[in-house]
Amino acid sequence: MNWLSDDAIERLREAGSEPELAGTPYRMLERLGRGGMGTVYLVEDSRLNRRVAMKVLEVADSSGDLEQRLLREARVLAQLEHPGIVPVHDVGTLPDGRIFYAMKFVQGRRLDEIARDSASLPERLRLFQKICEPIAIAHSLGVLHRDLKPENIMVGPFGEVLVMDWGIAKVLASSAESSPINNEVSAIAAALTGIPLKTPPITAQGTVVGTPGYMAPEQARGEIAQLDQRADIFSLGAILKFLLSARDGGVSAANHSTRRLSAIIAKATAPAPSSRYDSVQDFTGDIAAYLDGLPVKAYPETLLERTARLISRNRVAIVLVLAYLLARVLLILWRPH
Repeated sequence: MNWLSDDAIERLREAGSEPELAGTPYRMLERLGRGGMGTVYLVEDSRLNRRVAMKVLEVADSSGDLEQRLLREARVLAQLEHPGIVPVHDVGTLPDGRIFYAMKFVQGRRLDEIARDSASLPERLRLFQKICEPIAIAHSLGVLHRDLKPENIMVGPFGEVLVMDWGIAKVLASSAESSPINNEVSAIAAALTGIPLKTPPITAQGTVVGTPGYMAPEQARGEIAQLDQRADIFSLGAILKFLLSARDGGVSAANHSTRRLSAIIAKATAPAPSSRYDSVQDFTGDIAAYLDGLPVKAYPETLLERTARLISRNRVAIVLVLAYLLARVLLILWRPH
């Protein structure tokens, strides 16, 4: 009897779980990864001759709740139009009955993979500002990501940033849940899949969703009903701390400049939501002020620190003025009387 190796068994298992694409415009290329609800495959769309990523519901779902969650994820993404959010191209049901949606295939590296690259502090802060942009857009539409972490952020070869994995995103009750855009996307999803998109399943109070280390304390306690944009702000603050710590071992408080940056991170990751920034724009506003050598809201300066910052920011102008005054003094001293 010939025994199959573990690798051969795993390959057979993967082949058996591959989605049935016969009769669809998609051709299987490779599996990219597996998540909580489904598996993502790289497929080729023969209609447009392009490669796309296809997320397919992988686990058994007799209740239909997971189907609804996958469709809801596609719907949320379809509403969030921004270069930093992966666009959805298609949604439907495969011949084997599984729900899928197709999205842009993102090429690049994860933030946690590039964090140790040799980039200057200003470059890292500007990269962080790009990460914040799509989150600010999502918040303006009443959507929380709830699972922001370096592994869910892709950086492309030209520095473009995309925020991935909106599978546990939360639509706030105050958002336009019945907006025309929402209704249109729901109708499209129902027409393509034959499954009407119901009211999103509500995560029960006390249920913990997210990633330890990047979850806000209230999210880790399962206070789902109380979550607002400040939960994502906490996660962004943790990402900023990771991004800077990976570069130089952490943000120390050795001087005025790093004390201001440490204060920004501390405010974003404050245990109490009321002590954090009220919005992503406020957060990135302090980052922009730091980069421009201006005062930041998170750090009240002393008179001495304000003077030192102004001198540092206007160093070139001060040097030129001093050089001019020195030259004038020398001319006066050397001029024959």
